[in-house]
Amino acid sequence: MVRASMTMNPDQASIAAEILRQTAERGDGKSICPSEVARALAGEGAWRPLMGPVRQAAVALSREGAVEILRKGKPVTPEEVRGVIRLRRPVQA
Repeated sequence: MVRASMTMNPDQASIAAEILRQTAERGDGKSICPSEVARALAGEGAWRPLMGPVRQAAVALSREGAVEILRKGKPVTPEEVRGVIRLRRPVQA
């Protein structure tokens, strides 16, 4: 889904808010791809430059306990973030 209020240079707070919105919308136990966040904020044609900032926001949210970062379907620490990742709301024990 592409949001109507797209911007070329969203700040970290806007990116974090979009990550939280999408993970909440997706629901418990389901994940999103960081590129979905970038596309929602920048649109289909100009989303790739946002991937670094989206990943940075995801790491910050992970350190706060607001999201889990998954690699190959398993949670990883912010220090282990490499390659392809997905994001989800923390699983409640």
